[in-house]
Amino acid sequence: MTSSAPPPPTDRTRSAGPSTAAPQTADGRAAGGRAAGTPASGSAAAGSSAGRRPVTIAMCACVLVAQSLVAAMNLAIPKITASGLHPTPSQLLWIVDTYVLVFAGLLIPAGALGDRYGRKGILLTGLGVFGAGALLSALAPGLPVLLAGRAVSGAGAALLVPATMSVLLYATPPDRRASAVAAWSAALGVGGMAGNAGGALILQYLPWQGLFWAYVPLALVLFAWVARSAPRVPRQTATLDLPGSALLALASVALLFGIIEGPGLGWASPRVIGAFALTLALLAGFVRHGLRAAHPVLDPRLFRLPRLRGGSIGITVAFFGMFALFYVNAQFLQYVKGYSPLQTGFANVPMAFGMMAVTKYGMSLARRIGEPGTAGTGLALIAGGLLLLSTADATTPYLLYLAFLLVLSTGAGLAMPTLAHAIVTSVPAHRSGMGSGLQGAARELGAALGIAVVGTVLSVRIGSGAGHGAATAGAFTDAAALGYRIAAGVVLVASVVVMSALRTRTHPTGTDPTAPRRHRSGTRSEVRSAP
Repeated sequence: MTSSAPPPPTDRTRSAGPSTAAPQTADGRAAGGRAAGTPASGSAAAGSSAGRRPVTIAMCACVLVAQSLVAAMNLAIPKITASGLHPTPSQLLWIVDTYVLVFAGLLIPAGALGDRYGRKGILLTGLGVFGAGALLSALAPGLPVLLAGRAVSGAGAALLVPATMSVLLYATPPDRRASAVAAWSAALGVGGMAGNAGGALILQYLPWQGLFWAYVPLALVLFAWVARSAPRVPRQTATLDLPGSALLALASVALLFGIIEGPGLGWASPRVIGAFALTLALLAGFVRHGLRAAHPVLDPRLFRLPRLRGGSIGITVAFFGMFALFYVNAQFLQYVKGYSPLQTGFANVPMAFGMMAVTKYGMSLARRIGEPGTAGTGLALIAGGLLLLSTADATTPYLLYLAFLLVLSTGAGLAMPTLAHAIVTSVPAHRSGMGSGLQGAARELGAALGIAVVGTVLSVRIGSGAGHGAATAGAFTDAAALGYRIAAGVVLVASVVVMSALRTRTHPTGTDPTAPRRHRSGTRSEVRSAP
């Protein structure tokens, strides 16, 4: 590690909150002095290892189920395509991406809802909404109702995911929080693999509706488990920023519209150009609003914090690469290799074991060689896995193909815990809900963009026959290779930015980057400012 690199975050640098170097709250009180929502040392919530274990497992199970629905949908693409819905390539992308898009757009305000109304209550509400959306999707008679069901499930996932992180941090003592964050991050990654395996079993024998029916009892079981095992986290003062939330969500929708509809409408069409222009205008409005509002949903000044900025970019591109793989891989194995849904799902299961094995050592490696080296190595392996996969075709042996997948999963296992830890330890303890919401938004936005970009490449290269059985295996292979190479290039370029940000020294000890600062005149600024 170079002399300019900060020491890797350890639990010794934190007190009771998930922030480094004992930051102060806005009123000047040390966050370590039992910030709101953080149990005192030796409390019942954090004191018993036997009591913590069910909470940790339950929180990881919740995020695993929410994340698994994204990957499981990729396996259902051939059956949805051949069904009475008869979706076009762009409609197929919307079916997959609507869940992820709503998930990403609502995560940050959902974190604020948890801070204000209670994390356990919001978590239970999210599980109920998630299950209701799955039920609506299973009963959908046509495309509009299916898209509505996907949106409802995405809203439920947005409510539950940041709440799981907050409950987990509350129930875990300070010296175990790094391990808890690593387990939570691993559950997110393994969720994609679990969606592949579980979805494979369902879709081998049932129509696509069966996939959604399976998630209804899952949501009910998790609801009962959380209600019984999760502790109630004290509520905190949090102001909902509806204008800021709306600007951020609409900007995401406009961006995805331009990417997905570009091939069908034409990249130079007024609607596509207008969508990209609207994205820029909405993002500019979001930044302007965040700088002026007293309590923005996300203060743009927070991105002056190098570790938070690097962690956010890193998680976005890591999931960009992973979900580009998930979208293409399920179709590649079925269309090109001739696998059944069951074979396709279980062909990917070893990825999960590889990721879990590596994640266990990710934070330990960060302590030894530093965050920049660990995150950079992980992202480089993700890009390398994508480049290797771009060389695969119908004749590639499965064991060689699996080796390519394991390269990518190893990179994800190294990078994700380190990047997640960089985010959650960069925000003050009293804003842990916002920190986990930001992490989730970066993750799901990356997933949505990965699906949209690689899906658009497939649509452009092999036309309307993509995914409809009309394209030859060779055409699909060529299109998939181009998509993988584009995704790998994005990940490699972003990894340089991430490593540079993680090498930058953090804010001084005892400084809260979201606290109001005094001007030279002695008056307090009404907006938060990061040093």
